[in-house]
Amino acid sequence: MSNSIAKDFKLFSLLRFALPTMVMMVFMSLYTIVDGIFVSRLVGADTLSSVNIVYPVINLLIAAGVMLASGGSAVIAKKLGEGKEKEAKEDFSFLVLFGFILGVLMMVLGNLFLEPIVKALGATPVLVDYCMDYLGVCLFLAPACMLQLLFQTFFVTAGKPIAGLVLTISGGIANMILDYLFMGPVNMGIKGAALATGIGQLIPAVAGLIYFSSFHGSLHFVRPRFRFRVLMDSCTNGSSEMVTNLSTAVVTYLFNMTMLKFLGETGVAAITIVLYGQFLFTAMYMGFSMGVAPVISYNYGRDHRVLLRRIFKICVGFISVSSVVITVIALLSAPFIVQIFTPVETETYAIAKEGFFLFSINYIFAGINIFASSMFTAFSDGKTSAIISFVRTFVLLVLNILLLPAVLGVTGIWLAVPAAEFFTVFLFPEKKKCLPLCVRKKLPSFLKEAFFCLILPEYSLLTG
Repeated sequence: MSNSIAKDFKLFSLLRFALPTMVMMVFMSLYTIVDGIFVSRLVGADTLSSVNIVYPVINLLIAAGVMLASGGSAVIAKKLGEGKEKEAKEDFSFLVLFGFILGVLMMVLGNLFLEPIVKALGATPVLVDYCMDYLGVCLFLAPACMLQLLFQTFFVTAGKPIAGLVLTISGGIANMILDYLFMGPVNMGIKGAALATGIGQLIPAVAGLIYFSSFHGSLHFVRPRFRFRVLMDSCTNGSSEMVTNLSTAVVTYLFNMTMLKFLGETGVAAITIVLYGQFLFTAMYMGFSMGVAPVISYNYGRDHRVLLRRIFKICVGFISVSSVVITVIALLSAPFIVQIFTPVETETYAIAKEGFFLFSINYIFAGINIFASSMFTAFSDGKTSAIISFVRTFVLLVLNILLLPAVLGVTGIWLAVPAAEFFTVFLFPEKKKCLPLCVRKKLPSFLKEAFFCLILPEYSLLTG
């Protein structure tokens, strides 16, 4: 088979396959961060706060796109593994069309109710106009954002991760150049930041449409066939990613409201900087998980258990080592990252620097949680994946944001995410009881072992 996911993967070949997606996600986070730097430096701290105020709405858009992309990828890769190539192409074409239509609907409805949405998100009178300017442009380009999210995943499913990487880098470079141009010489203010982001998303969106229309590889556009079951399976499989992003929307709102209560607009600007850091440091975990997911789904479709065992061991080992490395880097680089956004002498710098140190503790635990959720999505077990994501990104995090600041003040805000990640990893006290009964009954033994490795990393050492 020509599809490059049909390989006998070992350590370096799997890392090589996942590397383009990892680089792509890191690069996407970098140009998001560059957006923030230009906004903060060229327009002002209030505009940086406004970006974070409206981010929950953008999260809704991202949530829908990532759900269709990750869930649909699992469905399509599994069918490719089963030899159902015609169905896979029809499903791929249908999901792209559905995603585009969904993007258009969000564009129209979002702009119709723009001002009420912004005010409901808690924008202060100082920030309302900035929020409307930024969100209005972002929503206008929502269809491009949706297509970009779909294609960056489907390029991996098609066995063309390099193509996805090149397009993402091209869009990112365009975004960075236009950020400076629109917010500098052209003096468009925060509208320029949103427009630069949208154009950066438009490039991979248009290029993806051209590629999948012109080149007939393992995946390309055919006449789409509506299958309600495929849409439901994609949404179910991708529900964990949907839950994660929806939870992020809610959590971002709570962070903003809590910071406004304790420290005002300056506090919102500070936590925005810290969250930008989170984009960067979790990007590798997300990229790795996205990169290996089609491989897992494909071999699950083939029922290749030996290879799946090997892939699990590689993944757990890589996540464990990288978690330590990323945590150390985050702790050491905190002052330098914060300084990029705001001068050292500002109040925002002092608040963000302290918060960055405390917040960075979460990276030692986040990787294993992200991969655990992604793994079950790859196995078309969206229910288990969604449960992990819901507990991690919503239940525990919301409780922490509501409770910890009442006890620890601002320190409690910074520790909310580390506490949530920690308790997610060690949610189950005994490895024999860590797998829910419903999952234990329906998944084969190699999945149980993988789950044990994820929840209790030392299990992999005990079992060899």
